[in-house]
Amino acid sequence: MICGDKYPIISDLEFSGLIVALTNLDVVAVIKKFKSILKNDPEFFQYILKIVPINFVCETNIEVIKQIVQQKYFEFLKPSESFKLKLKRRKNELIERDQFINVVTKNINNRVDLSNPDKIIRIEVLGNFSGISFLKRDDIIRIPIKAD
Repeated sequence: MICGDKYPIISDLEFSGLIVALTNLDVVAVIKKFKSILKNDPEFFQYILKIVPINFVCETNIEVIKQIVQQKYFEFLKPSESFKLKLKRRKNELIERDQFINVVTKNINNRVDLSNPDKIIRIEVLGNFSGISFLKRDDIIRIPIKAD
């Protein structure tokens, strides 16, 4: 509601400390609005540590994830830009990190830069569902922790 969506769906997850919000609004516009709110009122999100936009949600299946990444990365990543894939597995050790990353990024010809990439492909594995994000570095909002 605060960002203009009259009917956002907000829910907690089985993973402690995580909530999700589904909106009909553009993710980039929502992030800009949140940043504006934080600039004017740093205390507004007093119980939130990080906001990560998710572009796509799918089943946790390496072939489905690979297909989405392969179909969408070129809309986000220019040929001259570097990238890294960040994989966040929550309570899912069945996915072998290196193999997963190799399969998903196999056909991406852009330069990989793990320390200072132009763009980040982030995959959040949350049980049977996964979120896929195509991010610039400043798309993730980190709320500073105040020392008492």
